Amino acid sequence: MAKQIEIRVPDIGDFEGVEIIDVLVSAGDKVEEESPLITLETDKAAMDVPAPQAGTIKELKVSNGDKVSEGDVVAILEIADEDVAAAEEKPEVADDSSDDEATDDSSGSDDAAESGDDTGGKTIEVKVPDIGDFDNVEIIDLLVKAGDEVEEESPLITLETDKAAMDVPAPQAGTIKELKVKTGDTVSEGDVIALLETKGGSKKSKPAEEKTEKEPAEQEKAEAPRQEPKSSGTSKAAAGSSELPPIDEKSFTSAHASPSVRKFARELGVDLGRVSGSGVKGRITHEDVKGFVKSVMSSGGVATAGTGIPAVPSVDFAKFGEVETRPLSRIKKISGPRLQAAWLNAPHVTQHDDADITDLEAMRKALKSDAATVDAKLTPLPFLIKAVVHALKEFPDFNASLDPAGENLVMKKYFHIGFAVDTPGGLVVPVIKDADQKDVFQIARELAKLGEKARENKLKAADMQGGCFSISSLGSIGGKYFTPIVNAPEVAILGVSKASMQPVWNGSEFEPRLMLPLSLSYDHRVIDGAAAARFTTFLGEVLKECRNLVL
Repeated sequence: MAKQIEIRVPDIGDFEGVEIIDVLVSAGDKVEEESPLITLETDKAAMDVPAPQAGTIKELKVSNGDKVSEGDVVAILEIADEDVAAAEEKPEVADDSSDDEATDDSSGSDDAAESGDDTGGKTIEVKVPDIGDFDNVEIIDLLVKAGDEVEEESPLITLETDKAAMDVPAPQAGTIKELKVKTGDTVSEGDVIALLETKGGSKKSKPAEEKTEKEPAEQEKAEAPRQEPKSSGTSKAAAGSSELPPIDEKSFTSAHASPSVRKFARELGVDLGRVSGSGVKGRITHEDVKGFVKSVMSSGGVATAGTGIPAVPSVDFAKFGEVETRPLSRIKKISGPRLQAAWLNAPHVTQHDDADITDLEAMRKALKSDAATVDAKLTPLPFLIKAVVHALKEFPDFNASLDPAGENLVMKKYFHIGFAVDTPGGLVVPVIKDADQKDVFQIARELAKLGEKARENKLKAADMQGGCFSISSLGSIGGKYFTPIVNAPEVAILGVSKASMQPVWNGSEFEPRLMLPLSLSYDHRVIDGAAAARFTTFLGEVLKECRNLVL
């Protein structure tokens, strides 16, 4: 009969409590041997944990954000009858491998320790350290050249296997006398990659003046190569070439992607530095790589955020007065490139309108006591969500997305509505799933729950995925009308500002009515202006005749 085995975290070196940044499978998925299951990330490398055999994932024991160490169980794998014997042999092989690695673990560092001299000015060989069970690993980047001064632990070269990308650091501070390898070479543990002339003393003894003098030159040297690939990619796009741009190794290695995605990108010739990631923490997925290739092939040029756009001038603001540098929050670092990509790739148009919510507000206040009995706080947003669902059913193109080739509309038969939440770290967009199947009280409770998780930074990736349409409400803050950025690959987003009492002509006289400003931004590739005007007009009618929202 079929047998179930535990998949454990393999030997990952001297790391403990390594964060899981991506879960690549779900319970019930069939996997092949060596298929990546999860991606781990340390401060030195990203690595995949592969399936030891082909089979079916019966249960996942981990989720995104969990931390694991060697030997922790990540999943239960069910193996077919014909593979049971092979499964029983696997642990023995793994154990032998672990023993060998434990025995040889110090070999790489011993070489450096024996040949190095931290107090002399001696030339030592820098060798490839213990890199696990890998042989003939490709060098994908040389980070230094002969004559460069390096600090202890500075990365010298980058290696990449099908499971991990890793840097080989300098064992001591010193000067690179000679490089023994080049990009594209393959190396194994113990191979000499460079000759290093060590410093006569520790790196702390380096004069501060010398460091200050070298920083501008090093900065210019680092910035110069980054500018060349951009101009090359820009000229190709301007010429209308449908060829993929050449890979810039610097941007490729710094891209946020798992080893399996890196390998896939190299097979296709895709520069990951030009691809916008849609995965967790902005990580680039296989689908992102495929979509990039399709966009380049179909558009006849490099379709990527920032291509062909002049850079913002670099200004030394300290020349004009006192300044303070404050890093962006993690959320803004992730959302910034996505917003830029959405703005550049989708031609935005915004339709402004007003909706009469006088009766809706009266009904909301009347229902407050009923809402309290079911532990719900009834704000205007649950009614807006229900009204938007009505409008999406009437205008299904607003509940669609363009396919990666830009040739077809993917029509969604479900109604998942995202809502923007203002948190200390920046805006996040949780999603109310199946909003058409919930009443305003259920939606109100879910809004409160997801909003609290967002402000406490406890949202899971699943809480923010699958959205069809988004609402950004500034009603509690103020203002009148704005242009929200479409949350691509959605095709529209509704901005809501603060309602105010206004005189409205009823045919015989002016009467005070509570009017809600609406701002509908849409992707003009999919939505025409007339359709947008019909959408906001219909939405206004639904909000005005509000009884259907609570039935």
